[in-house]
Amino acid sequence: MSNSLDDARKIINAADREMAELFVRRMQAAAEIAEYKKIHGLPVTDPEREREVVAKNSGYIADSVLREYYVTFINDVMSVSRAYQTRLLNGMKIAYSGTEGAFAHIAAGKIFSYGKRVAYGNFRDAYDSVVSGECDCAVLPIENSYAGEVGQVTDMLFSGTLYINGVYDLPVEHDLVSVSGAAKTGIKTVVSHPQALSQCANYIRENGFAQVQYENTAMAAEYILKKNDPTCAAICSKECAEIFGLSVLERHINESRSNTTRFGVFTRAKCRITDNADDPNRRFILLFTVRNQAGALAEAINIIGRHGYNMTALRSRPMKELMWNYYFYAECEGVPDVESGDAMLDELSCVCDRLKLAGTYKPAVLG
Repeated sequence: MSNSLDDARKIINAADREMAELFVRRMQAAAEIAEYKKIHGLPVTDPEREREVVAKNSGYIADSVLREYYVTFINDVMSVSRAYQTRLLNGMKIAYSGTEGAFAHIAAGKIFSYGKRVAYGNFRDAYDSVVSGECDCAVLPIENSYAGEVGQVTDMLFSGTLYINGVYDLPVEHDLVSVSGAAKTGIKTVVSHPQALSQCANYIRENGFAQVQYENTAMAAEYILKKNDPTCAAICSKECAEIFGLSVLERHINESRSNTTRFGVFTRAKCRITDNADDPNRRFILLFTVRNQAGALAEAINIIGRHGYNMTALRSRPMKELMWNYYFYAECEGVPDVESGDAMLDELSCVCDRLKLAGTYKPAVLG
């Protein structure tokens, strides 16, 4: 028995040495992935990729009992890898437009649980901070389901050098908030951004509140805190109320329960995705101008369709530098970084004066 025990321990010791060497190799690769994610503005956690790793690797274990333990083991290894990548990325700087508590601030925190969020006064300054290298990425709104596209951000995407490598939907929920001790029955005036006031117009009218417009919802909340008047309330998010220590008097006062803002993660480098080419959830953004000839736009649309890509959105925007000229913003399903995508781009270049593959991403919803 003693010889069997010694032999078994020798096998374990040898396996542990091999695992230690493999662990170092794996963590070195994880560090390279962390750097890639930093450059491309991608979050550390990738649940779909982790599920694929578990499913594939567990198939290597023939013993069904051992397979159960292996699944636990590989999940623990990936947890350690995530923790290491998060530690490496703690110095990452994420730009956003607005103030602490604004929806962009909330979105940036939900996408990146690490790093430092850096506030800028407007979209342009946040965008330029990434161009200059001051920040690693910027989280900017690109569209709202209630108010439509954010034209200034779309224009910067068209004319600038940055790319979108992630698109995230943030449900917009407006709450009535005020200072501690305030009650809804005592509120006379509400303060918020004009869009938030518009989205809560019926509620405001039914309660007979006076309205005061403010630059954004977070600044409105800060104003209510400093004013310390129980007859005044702000309309903002629950997260914003928590940041400024305000009490929520009523939840979800906006009329549309489907109100959502889409945020894009802007980076200097463009993701090139060649795996999972058949994934129906992949999307990409094309920005282009067409030549001034009959049927040019129709031909561009046909080219996209001929190569198997379904266009889910098409919008035109005026070109600021050329009066009465327009560029087009298109969203399509699929992966463009494959042979069919290269062929599509080659054909499009024959009918388009300007053409930019502005981003490849997989849409996600921020909880």
